[in-house]
Amino acid sequence: MYCLVDARESVNAGYAASFDREGVSAFGLSPEEFTGWLQTASRGDLDAVQGFLLGDFEDRAKCAGIIRKHSRAPIIALADQRSLEQTLVLFDAGIDDVLPKPVHVREILARSEAIWRRVNGGVLPAAPGAEAPARPERLRVFFDGRDPEVDGEPLPLPRRERHILEYLVRNRGRRLTKAQVFNVIYGVYSNGVEESVVEGHVSKLRKKLSQRLGYDPIEAKRYMGYVYVG
Repeated sequence: MYCLVDARESVNAGYAASFDREGVSAFGLSPEEFTGWLQTASRGDLDAVQGFLLGDFEDRAKCAGIIRKHSRAPIIALADQRSLEQTLVLFDAGIDDVLPKPVHVREILARSEAIWRRVNGGVLPAAPGAEAPARPERLRVFFDGRDPEVDGEPLPLPRRERHILEYLVRNRGRRLTKAQVFNVIYGVYSNGVEESVVEGHVSKLRKKLSQRLGYDPIEAKRYMGYVYVG
């Protein structure tokens, strides 16, 4: 899930729609709304945010500093106009990347994932006691809108299943609850969608992976959630 911050509602709505076309949830807030949300959001809501996008608004450099106190997710600024001076100010404030508009959502996803890898050293560390995968890595996940590959061949997946796989792979070795997966895929403010839909998505994903790999790389336990074991 991505959080968009811009004073212009049309900008937030436009990017939210673009993310949705890639199967990624996103929500937009004005700078004033965002400050209040950040101070009151639960830990679960903050953990579901995979990246913050800051449009052109006053005090966004200060906003980045506040975000960093609450989240390690990538912070990307979207610039209406190129300005070396402003770019340097934003980097100095702790923003991870500055992209001139227009920019495609898939580039945002790719850059966000590159930031995650740099900050976290690839994927998040495995849970205590988790064993390293014994098999060579046959599954390749791209995190930028492309379908994954198994043994070098594409594995076409619906957008939601692909995004679930990306989330599980990024958090390899960590058990993720159904609620966590739901919040990342559908967003914490989704309406009219039940958490139980995650079970159907994961079931279909596991079947496809098992057919191509010959084994199931996702461990599922009732009431406990899912973990990618590779």
